[in-house]
Formats: sequence, structure tokens, C-alpha cells
Amino acid sequence: MQKFRRVSLSIGVVMIAVFLAACGKQSSQKAQNKSITLMQTSDLTSLDNTNQAMMPEFNTLTNISEGLYRLNSKDQPVPAMATKIVKPTDNGKKYIFHIRSNAKWSNGDPVKAEDFEYSWKRSLNPANNPVYTYVFSGIKNADAIINHKKSYKTLGIKATGNKTLEITLDHPMAYFNKLVAMPVFMPQDKSFVQKVGVKKYGTNASHTVSNGAFKITQWTGTNDSYRLVKNPYYWDKQAVKLDQINYKTVKDSNTAHNLFEDGKLDDATISGVTAKSLQKNKDLKRVPKAWTYYLQVNQRGRPLANQKLREAISLAINRQELTSKVLADGSMPASSFVSPGTAVDPTSGQDFSKETSFSTAPKIHKARSLLAAGKKEAGISGDLKLSIVGDDQDVTKNVAQYLQGQLAAKLPGVKVSIANIPDKAQQARRSEGKFDLAQWYWLADFGDPINYLGILTTNNTMNPGKFSDATYDSLIERAKTADNQTDFWNYLRQAEKRLMNQNGIIPLYYVRESHLVNPKLSGVEYHVAGFPDYTRATIGK
Repeated sequence: MQKFRRVSLSIGVVMIAVFLAACGKQSSQKAQNKSITLMQTSDLTSLDNTNQAMMPEFNTLTNISEGLYRLNSKDQPVPAMATKIVKPTDNGKKYIFHIRSNAKWSNGDPVKAEDFEYSWKRSLNPANNPVYTYVFSGIKNADAIINHKKSYKTLGIKATGNKTLEITLDHPMAYFNKLVAMPVFMPQDKSFVQKVGVKKYGTNASHTVSNGAFKITQWTGTNDSYRLVKNPYYWDKQAVKLDQINYKTVKDSNTAHNLFEDGKLDDATISGVTAKSLQKNKDLKRVPKAWTYYLQVNQRGRPLANQKLREAISLAINRQELTSKVLADGSMPASSFVSPGTAVDPTSGQDFSKETSFSTAPKIHKARSLLAAGKKEAGISGDLKLSIVGDDQDVTKNVAQYLQGQLAAKLPGVKVSIANIPDKAQQARRSEGKFDLAQWYWLADFGDPINYLGILTTNNTMNPGKFSDATYDSLIERAKTADNQTDFWNYLRQAEKRLMNQNGIIPLYYVRESHLVNPKLSGVEYHVAGFPDYTRATIGK
């Protein structure tokens, strides 16, 4: 998954008085309007799903648009624009979809098969500066297109009629049905996009159309509040009970808490000190997510290119203390890269994360031994100097300070500097390789271990630490091309264990979102892998 803004929130944002007054008015009208008010942790920038992969955008797209499938309350794909769950032919490589005859865009245009073909190919067109190309791997010619060996026009998707869509894969994909429920695979109204222009599409409400339960209004492209209203053309509009959803950017967790207490937010995401202090609040809802917070380890010409040094760092960290004392928000020590709840291995009946977990107990004596051996192999005399880079939000800073203290205390001769800097600056540092350890996370886009493990193959754009291991790459490729479930899951188990043995990354903790939720709000689908779906929610009086 491309970079998502972390839900941990920065301190000190002053809320605009006009918004508070408006929210108060909204609150008094909720019963008659059937509306709810939600928050985003950063401003909405674009609703062009072909070149966006940020949390506010995907949160919004989940509630205004639909792909071939959507996820139900059990995180399983169910028909959306497609009339049914399709069984593949041609040994698992061909899917024929029929688009609903009554599916329409919010401007009244019919949803056509070519809208899917147009959107998917736009997502691989270099002219659109796509950022999420790797998720198309496995669809015919996608890898060759990503590697600039074929034109995006050759992607294995074709409208063979107004309502008939044919998708061809390079090989069977056990996770294909979950994959295409992601926002990046949603269609685009081809005639509308071409009318407003590809550069303007999705930049404000008037340049956006949707095929889902709601449509966006009152969004200029730069303001920090907007509204979703019920889409009268939605094919399943009788299932939609809300009339509108109001969104507002709230970056500060304490402000979110105060707005919730004042009845001006119906679902407030909190973190950091605020979440820590509200763990016994009656309105607190802990939302499990397929979300792992970890350290990217720079392995391109830096000290931690040495595996023994990477392992020493990992063994020196007390993850239990980190989660219970520093975070104290329900997060749990990470004992694998893949987060619990992501997927059950059908060949064993076990949660994949649990069956591939390692011990998180610190092993200081072994860590010090590895440190000495690793320094000798790497030709390092004197202190081992490391840098940790992360964003400038409070939770990130607290974690960085804890790690700095732990490594200095447990590994004599290790000197750690920390740089918690604005988001754009830290992204630049990572992309330029100017770090030893980088604080990062992976929020799964779909519920399958391949979504985690696939990003750490050699030269993957989501792998700025440049972990590269031929055995690991081979296991991932074998999993992707496996033609049966037994081999698929076996290769994934081996890949997870290989990654941890090589310390390609250093998992720290599994994120648990803390929400303050209006007890009158029900029917929200908080997906473990994916984004909250409010399209079937209701608000009581």
C-alpha cells in the first residue's frame, strides 16, 4: 500500500469558531436529517483514485464509490457493481463480469464496463503519475507495464460489451476477489472525466462523480470540510439510511475528544496521550486493524546492511514495555510483519500472523554478542552511530525517544540520533536513503498476507530500505503464481519466516485504532483490512 497518513494526531490545531457553531446546529438537526459528523486527520486533496493512496481519500472513496465487489461486515467480498461473485475459467486466469443494469453514476450516466477498463488503464498510464501500480501485479501484462516494457493499453482488462467486462490474469490469484474491492480498482465515468479533463477530475466536488451510496458536495478542493449526500441514482439506495455525512479535518486528538463530548462528532479517532487517558471511557471502541508499525532498515551501503547488526537492534527492543507503558492505547507487540486478523490460513485453520510469529522477548546478551560480531564483519571500530527518522507527530516522537533510550542502555557503544520532521521532509529522507532506521507502518489494503509480504521484494517502490534477498523474492513469486491453496500458503509462511530471519524489517507493534463512537450510531463496518464503511449505518434519536 502506498503511504497512508498515520492516524496518530499532532497537538495544537485551533478549531474555527464558525465550524463549531455550524456543528452545533448540525447536532440539533441530526434526528430529522439522519446525518452524522465524522473527522479526517488531514485535508482531502484528490478523489482521482488512479493516482491517490492517502487515508482521507480512500476513506471518502469507500463511501461514495463502488468497485466490482465491496466488503461486507465479515470482511468478505460481496457483489457491488458486479451482479455476482464470479468463478474464474481458463485454469483460474479469466474472469467475466456482468455489470448491474441499474448501476448509474451520480450524474445519471449508466455505469459501463468500459468505465472499469478506462480507470484501471489510467492507473498504469505513466502520464498520470500513478502511485499504486504494484497492486495490479498478476493481471495480464501489469508487471511488464510497470517495468516500462509494454504499453498500459495492453493491461488484461477489456469491455466486451456495454455491461460485460473480461479480465485476464498472468496466473491464478488466490486473493483476486479481495483485491478488486480496493478503491484503486473502482471505475471512473469515462465520458465525465474526458469532459472535465484528466487534470481537473477529482479536484473538487463539481469535478467528481460517484457510483456509490453518496456523492460529495461542498468541497472546493482546498477547504477542510465537506459533505456527502445520498446519491439518488445508487442501485441499492433503499439500503442507505443516512441522508448525509459531514466531514471535517481534525488533526488534534484532544480537540477530537472535546468535539465528541460536545456532540459535534459521532465518531472521533483518538490516539497518543488522549487515547491513553480514555481507555476506560464507556464510548471507546477499539478497532482491530491489519496495521503493523515497524522500522524500515536501510540496507544500501549503511551499517545495517549487516544482518547481525539488524538482529541485534531487534533483540534489544522491549516491545511489551513499548506498548504497555509508552503507547498504552491497546496496541500490541508485533511478533511478525503480517498483523493478526489479516487472514486465516485455510490449510491449517490458524491465523496466519500467529502461526508465523516469533518471540518478542528481548534477548540482551545475544544482542550484545551479535553487535560485536556484526561490527567486526562490517569493519566498524568505535561507536555504532545510527539515525532514526520519522514524522513529527507526538506518538511518533514518543516511540523514537523510547527506542533511542533502549538502544543506548542495552547496547553499549550504540549512539542513536533521532529526527522527527514534517511528513513531506521525512518521506524525502527515506526516498533518498538518508536514514538508518525509519519509523513506518503498513495498513493492509486487502485481507491477505501477500499484501504485506509483496512490498518487500527487491526494487519494490514500497521498500525504501532496499531489503533484497533472492530466496525471499523466489518465495513471493512462487506464492503469486501458485495454482493451489496448499502451495500458496506454504510459500507465504516460508516468506514471512525468511523475512524475520533476515531481519529485513523490524516489526514493533500492531496498531489498534481507538474511536469514541456515539452510542446511537450503529451499522458501521469497521474493516480489519480496508476503510470504515458508513453506507449502511444508522443514527438513532
